[in-house]
Amino acid sequence: MTETKVYIRDLRLHAYHGVLQQERTVGNEYIVNITVAYPWQDAMSSDDVADTLNYATLADLVVREMSVPSRLLEHVAGRIVTAVRNDFPLATSVSLDIRKVAPPIPHDTGGCGVELFVTF
Repeated sequence: MTETKVYIRDLRLHAYHGVLQQERTVGNEYIVNITVAYPWQDAMSSDDVADTLNYATLADLVVREMSVPSRLLEHVAGRIVTAVRNDFPLATSVSLDIRKVAPPIPHDTGGCGVELFVTF
């Protein structure tokens, strides 16, 4: 099977995830990168957006799941992967990176987060 990948890079949003109450009250900036693999033959032949994995719809899915507060980023990541599986049944894998831009730690970082790769 031949497949291709649709991706979204550096989707920036404000959300309310974290163990600390302040994180769930004030929120934080997040950067999300997601790549979803799927078979591409129909889209190649038809030139019809209905035959592809629409990245605008994928972005909306990520924003929707990120808007639901969670204590752990792993929990948010799991919801995003489950939603991809449910909303895009032709998807064969998901690579996801969620980064909290300013984590509440006493160190200078470029952010902290979770990264996962799931095959279906």
